[in-house]
Amino acid sequence: MYLAFEVQPGDARVALEAMRALDIGGLSVTMPHKDAVAELVDHCTPEAAALHAVNCVVATSDGLVGENTDGPGFVDALRAETGFDVDGRRAVVMGAGGAARAIVLALSRAGAAEVAVVNRTAERAEVAAALAGPAGRVSSADAIEHADLIVNATSLGMGDGQVPFDASRLSPGQVVADIVYHPSPTPLVAAARERGIQAIDGLGMLVHQAGHAFRLWTGVEPPIEAMTHAARRALSTPR
Repeated sequence: MYLAFEVQPGDARVALEAMRALDIGGLSVTMPHKDAVAELVDHCTPEAAALHAVNCVVATSDGLVGENTDGPGFVDALRAETGFDVDGRRAVVMGAGGAARAIVLALSRAGAAEVAVVNRTAERAEVAAALAGPAGRVSSADAIEHADLIVNATSLGMGDGQVPFDASRLSPGQVVADIVYHPSPTPLVAAARERGIQAIDGLGMLVHQAGHAFRLWTGVEPPIEAMTHAARRALSTPR
C-alpha cells in the first residue's frame, strides 16, 4: 500500500517519528523536506550525503536510511528512452538546484567526460559543478554547442511557455533532456524536436526514481511500464 501524507514545512521530524511508530517500510520525500530529512535519518548513503538531500527513506534493521534516487532515475530514463550512454560524453546541465545537483553527480558517476553547469548564480553553479569532481566546471550557454547531452534542470517550461535557452544552438546528434514533464511536450522538447533533435521530458526520470525506491523498499523489480502508464494517465486527467 502506498499512501500520501501531507507534512507541513518544519514537521519532517514528526513524520519520521510516525514512520518509526507505525512501522512504515519506506517513505518518498518531496520538497521542501529533502534537506531536513537528510539531517534527521540515522544514516545517509554516499549519494544522499554528498547532496545533503534525501528523497527516499528506507527502514532497515540498522535504522532509517536516507537515499537519493533522483540522479540514478535520470540516467536510467535517459538510457531507456534514448539509448544514450553517458560514459565518455560531454554534458551541459542548466540549473543548480536540488534536481540539477543530483543529475550532475549521477552523470559524473556514470562516467561523463565533462559536466558543465550553467546557472544565473555563479556560487550555486560552483557548488553543483564540484559534485562532478575533475569533470565538473562552471560554464555559459555557449557550452551547449559542443555538448553531446543538454539537460534542463530548471523549472522553465512548467506552464510558462518558456525555454531555458535558444534552441537554434542545437545540432544534429545531440540529445536534450528536460526534467519538466507537464505540459507534454514541454516547450523545450517541442523546440528541439522541430529541429530534428532527440528530446525527452521529465516523466521518465519521475518514474525511474520511483522505481529505484520501489526496489529498495521491496527487493522486487519495479513494473516500469505500468508505472509509466499510470503516471501519464494521472497527468492527462483534468484536475
